[in-house]
Amino acid sequence: MYYHASQTKGISCLEPHISNHGNPLVYFSSKRENVLVYLSNAVEKCCKETGFQNAGRWSKWGPYGFTKDGILRLEEYYPHALEDTYKGVSGYIYSADIKDGIKKLEGIPDAYVSELPVLVKACEYIPDAYAEILHSQAKGEIVIQRYEEMTESQLQWIHQTAIQEYKDEQTGSDYKHFLLNKFPFLHDIFD
Repeated sequence: MYYHASQTKGISCLEPHISNHGNPLVYFSSKRENVLVYLSNAVEKCCKETGFQNAGRWSKWGPYGFTKDGILRLEEYYPHALEDTYKGVSGYIYSADIKDGIKKLEGIPDAYVSELPVLVKACEYIPDAYAEILHSQAKGEIVIQRYEEMTESQLQWIHQTAIQEYKDEQTGSDYKHFLLNKFPFLHDIFD
């Protein structure tokens, strides 16, 4: 079984869309818990909550990786980031039993893509993405590193990365707005 998350209700066929890889694809994971992070986009949520208008596609914020055992690892790069991003956010996990056209996505554990439309087999409503993430953490399916648990070197890396991403000329205005809201020290540097 393959899983895909969306805030859109009632999808019966998952259609490929232009992706981060520049090709029209549908993304899946063979692990249900891995798609929970796609139920909310921190950049889009922050911008909408603060009234920021965006004319184009929303930038993505994905502070996660995987343990050496392939378990999803969520990292909070600012205080209460997971709660801020996911609490109260609902969405849907679509599942599909794909036989043809599915390809392993290199470099990301348990990730797959399809260039073809995929029929949905089942849909699960998730009333609160944050509660579901905590439930998966309790079952050992997800590892969470809270901001308060970060080492000094991790905090320095986060600080430097926020500065670099804000300075990058290719950073979109929505992402810059998000960075200024979540990393207030940037005001002291760039104002």
